[in-house]
Amino acid sequence: MPTAPAAEAPEASGLPETPRPPRPRPPARPRPRVLLGATAAAVAGLLLLVAVGTLLRQPLLIPPLAASAALVAGAPELPLSQPRSVVGGQLLSALTGFAVLALAGPGPWGAAVAGGLALGVMALARAPHSPAAATAVVVVLQATPFWSFLGLLALACLLLVAVGLAAAPATGRTYPAYWI
Repeated sequence: MPTAPAAEAPEASGLPETPRPPRPRPPARPRPRVLLGATAAAVAGLLLLVAVGTLLRQPLLIPPLAASAALVAGAPELPLSQPRSVVGGQLLSALTGFAVLALAGPGPWGAAVAGGLALGVMALARAPHSPAAATAVVVVLQATPFWSFLGLLALACLLLVAVGLAAAPATGRTYPAYWI
């Protein structure tokens, strides 16, 4: 039985090698102005949430919002950081969490489903914000009250967007890249 000839290596055949794409590298270190401004904005935004939450006697600082603050302050150019994604993604994820909570009740199984479904809902709405998936999890695990949680979450998201707007000139960056 005849066998097919073995393919020759490019260098043996006289053909030029196809260049490999460069390996991804970590991002460059930020300029000091950007580093200090972004860090100060994230701290200020989270302290603002604590201050307003203390005045309202309601917690505004939940773990997913710390990740949201990091995105808005540290990477304001990303789609995940835009107001549409921060506010819309968080509210849609909370609504997804409430829907799962109504159907499955509180608990880790429903929380896992809510977190996954929230990503799909945000993608469908073109409001991607990965920290918001954790908001759906929080809703199901803590069985939070619907109206007060949604209102406080909306307020917290708007405050983070406002901090992003205020911090942009200090860092020399543009925020937002788009609104809708």
